[in-house]
Amino acid sequence: MEDIARLAGVSRSTVSRVINHHPNVSPATREKVWQVIQEQKFHPNQIARMLATQRTQILGIVVSQTAAVFFDDPSAYFPTLIQGIAEVANQQNYSTLLWLGGSGEGENHESFHRQISHNHLADGLVLLSASASHPLIARLVDTPALFVTIERPRHFAERVSYVTIDNVQAARTAVEHLIQLGRRKIAIITGPLLNTDSHDRVIGYQQAMEAAGLAVDPRWIVYGEFNTDTGQRAMKSLLPLGLDAVFAASDQIALGVLQTLREAGVCVPQDMAVVGFDDLPAATATTPQLTTIHHPIREKGAYATRLLLGLIEGSVPEPQQVLLPTHLVIRQSCGALNAQDMANLHG
Repeated sequence: MEDIARLAGVSRSTVSRVINHHPNVSPATREKVWQVIQEQKFHPNQIARMLATQRTQILGIVVSQTAAVFFDDPSAYFPTLIQGIAEVANQQNYSTLLWLGGSGEGENHESFHRQISHNHLADGLVLLSASASHPLIARLVDTPALFVTIERPRHFAERVSYVTIDNVQAARTAVEHLIQLGRRKIAIITGPLLNTDSHDRVIGYQQAMEAAGLAVDPRWIVYGEFNTDTGQRAMKSLLPLGLDAVFAASDQIALGVLQTLREAGVCVPQDMAVVGFDDLPAATATTPQLTTIHHPIREKGAYATRLLLGLIEGSVPEPQQVLLPTHLVIRQSCGALNAQDMANLHG
């Protein structure tokens, strides 16, 4: 409503009178308002609903990443999240609006955040990357804006609704599995240092190693990006260290690890066990197939949307923090050769 009024150069009340066919509006003003409505593709029934409920029935999806990260990511992480969001939104008769902007600082980034925080188009927002969206969260947290983040924010975690997984426990499960298989010199290759998912997976790794009484060489912890390049570069640096296992904190990292090991003539899993994280389709296309943590990515998007709708409808009165479960998917790359081996391990 405010956008129609602004574009037409009239007040909200004038827009309301035009839509409701009130006689006290000049023909020129009436024509100008309807022209804006048609140009912006607003439908009268949609506008009437907006007038009655003060809602747009639109959910904003915010991706604080570059277009290259969004579209070129072979893991399809963000599109999979959006699939879950759109499914729930469509079921509840909501449309979705995507904001895609570069990560980082600077005038363009500031403009991107200002545009979103001042928007009147969306009833609520789903922020797909809490780590990359930190400046925007700082803008929104003290406003009436309704929003949910994917991932736990680095700051304001107690004041923000978010949906994530228990990254600490998931990583601990992966590393404990390797330890149960007799591996002792285990490295972790993970994502950016300031990413909360990355940080928590390192914590889980350290907890598992400490609980087993295993020392951790600081060189065994490698930060980078959640991509194959990081896996390749990190594995090359780790090869001289005499390791017997690697926990890759994403399947994309694991794919890079496997490629480097293959090129170096290191047999997986005989000489080096590998466990990934995400359970992407590519995990079953590798040789050997990748043991990995199943990450419910689409379900995260769906749950975040249901939580946001609860905030909009008032059924969720205060911020909620949700941890979705994960589980280990055992395949060939870890060295658990058959079902009997696993029965002996876990029985």
